[in-house]
Amino acid sequence: MIQRPTPKKVRLRRTMMFMNAQKPSLIRDAYIYGSDSIILDLEDAVAENQKDSARFSLYHALKTIDYGNTEVIVRINGLDTAHWQEDIRVVVAGGADGIRIAKCESADDVKLVEEHVLRAEREFGVTEGRTLLMAALESPKGIMNAYEIVTASDRMFGCAISGGDFRKSMHVQINRGGIEMLAARSQMLLAARAAGVQCFDTMFPHLDDKEGFESEVRQNREMGFDGKSIISPKQIRFVHETFAPTEKEIAYAEKLVRSFNEQADAGVGVYTVDGKMVDIPFFEDARRVIELAKACGVYHGDL
Repeated sequence: MIQRPTPKKVRLRRTMMFMNAQKPSLIRDAYIYGSDSIILDLEDAVAENQKDSARFSLYHALKTIDYGNTEVIVRINGLDTAHWQEDIRVVVAGGADGIRIAKCESADDVKLVEEHVLRAEREFGVTEGRTLLMAALESPKGIMNAYEIVTASDRMFGCAISGGDFRKSMHVQINRGGIEMLAARSQMLLAARAAGVQCFDTMFPHLDDKEGFESEVRQNREMGFDGKSIISPKQIRFVHETFAPTEKEIAYAEKLVRSFNEQADAGVGVYTVDGKMVDIPFFEDARRVIELAKACGVYHGDL
């Protein structure tokens, strides 16, 4: 039986790839594609009369497949269904890294899931607190309550918006440029940053629209997302390249770190680099860029 290492709340999550938990042929080799995280789906991808079968498949996959460094998250069924409690028991017993709470709308939703996760950890002898949580915000109510949701549990590592359900609730269709999602994305990002958790964008549903997908990924990065939900291995490489710091960004970050160390030794707190005034917040962001570059495998310096 596979024993996965203790999950980390903070780690590289540029890509979170959805996989149907019911299909062994899909989830057996999911780790080989190189996605940072995979989301084994018990919710929308599984027909109502196949939920038990999907849980059986999921449990045995978690217990027998070595996913290596790929994080394994499970999307459970909504709290308004008859399935979510048994979903949690199977996820915890199988040893998944975390749970994605579908259609999360309040802190009470998070606390209810957390209560059942703790109960399952005790039932199956799993270390208490091991199973992480993330929230899928899929409605105006979920977006409006984003901050209270992401601060409702110490297990919470992040949140993601679900575009399909959110657009449906807003009576809009998908548009190039994402104008119909801009307000919700922005509010969720603010809540996540205020809470100190990660934030992920929705999947791009049109696999044949390469230009549209790449444009949306670039917008995600510019807005400040930590990563993106995806539905195909073909999308991984571009997302990873886009979310990694560029050579120019790395070079400037190195210059900031080195200059800050020199100026700090001289007792100077505010100074200029390349004609720009900089102070401690710039230094902290430069360190973040370098650490991200290291995690992405694109840093070759000596800091």
